[in-house]
Amino acid sequence: MIVEQIYTGCLAQGAYYIASNGEAVVIDPLREVGPYIDRAEKDGVKIKYILETHFHADFVSGHLDLAKKTGATIVYGPLANPKFDCKVAEDGEVLKVGDVEIHVLHTPGHTMESTTYLLRDESGKDHAIFSGDTLFLGDVGRPDLAQKAADMTQEQLAATLYNSLRTKIMTLADDVIVYPGHGAGSSCGKNMSKETVGTIGEQKATNYALRADMTEAEFVTEVTDGLTTPPAYFPENVRLNKVGYESLDTVMDRAMTPMSPEAFEAAANETDALILDTRHQTEFIHGFIPQSIFIGIKGSFAMWVGAMIPDINQKLLIVADPGMEEEVLTRLSRVGYDQTIGFLEGGFDAWKSAGKEVDTLEQVTAEELSAIEGATIVDVRKKGEYLSEHVEDAINVELDYINDQMASVPQEGTFYIHCAGGYRSVIAASILKARGYHNMVDVAGGFGAIKNTSLKVTDYVCPSTL
Repeated sequence: MIVEQIYTGCLAQGAYYIASNGEAVVIDPLREVGPYIDRAEKDGVKIKYILETHFHADFVSGHLDLAKKTGATIVYGPLANPKFDCKVAEDGEVLKVGDVEIHVLHTPGHTMESTTYLLRDESGKDHAIFSGDTLFLGDVGRPDLAQKAADMTQEQLAATLYNSLRTKIMTLADDVIVYPGHGAGSSCGKNMSKETVGTIGEQKATNYALRADMTEAEFVTEVTDGLTTPPAYFPENVRLNKVGYESLDTVMDRAMTPMSPEAFEAAANETDALILDTRHQTEFIHGFIPQSIFIGIKGSFAMWVGAMIPDINQKLLIVADPGMEEEVLTRLSRVGYDQTIGFLEGGFDAWKSAGKEVDTLEQVTAEELSAIEGATIVDVRKKGEYLSEHVEDAINVELDYINDQMASVPQEGTFYIHCAGGYRSVIAASILKARGYHNMVDVAGGFGAIKNTSLKVTDYVCPSTL
């Protein structure tokens, strides 16, 4: 038996590959399915099932393309109603894969079709669960994402999740391995561990939502407390996963269109395409195409694209480091942004060499900022980060919601913008520049650098107590 976690950091997402005696399954695959097919061919096995734990909101699954290319059967748990051919399994149903069994455990609550898959090894012993967004390490799935579709309140979904956890998961042996759908950084939970593999026993001992003496009312209150507004692209990803989408091959063929600076400029002027610059923030600061938006490929790219560009049907034009175009387009496709119409051939250097207009961002060091008396500071970190510790009198404008919080951004006088380390503040500054703000200065190194200066910072408060 082979069990492999395929973890994708930019989405904080875990897909899984299980193989036994000539057969294999893939659980919650990403959009690009080549790696799964290659792995099965390497092992000399046939992919029999594609198991989906639920209709994902934060990424587009590769279930349809993988099924088409391998002949594997897509499997959902009870209450799923996708618009394509698949097997909707019954609670308790057993799927045979080589010499092992996968038991279907219906665990509604995150969504009503949410399902956990229990793997039993060749000897019939419970080996691991693949819990999707039902159980994370340190947390459980947020119960507010499916309430519109399920016609239930988040409190009703939370109560349903409470019972799923206690009747289907907490009854398993302590040594059963937990393979979750996500880790720290995902928007599908609020308190996830940076670890990606654990055990039932560890979770019973450390996960606040699995306390042995926890009542249903306490669970509902604690799980629903502090939930932030989910990214705008989530409902669209659910729809694509449920209804279907274009083949990734078709999307990539369309998007991999190289454009000269002249053609790129014409496309930007003649369409409603957004120019997305994916280089490193340091390179962007020193020169970029006017009106372009920065979201660097080397950060949590896909999640920030989803948060900053609400419409997944937005046409895009890409600026990338030469050779990185395919990687950028692949990551865009993971969250359903399939409408890229081309990329700048030769990257930003080609634009400059062609004599085209260039914009820049002003930047200061944290030390230089500390010497400016009465500086107006805008902190774009998350509210929890800000409340934990911040520069005294700094204005908090969360990057996640900057499109809705423009009124809080100073319109007159220079202000200094920072995040934790310098990535998010450049995203924010690029958006503000495109909206007509030209009075901001980025702080190099963000709050991490600011803390090492004489600027007054509030007393630290542990985020877990907020």
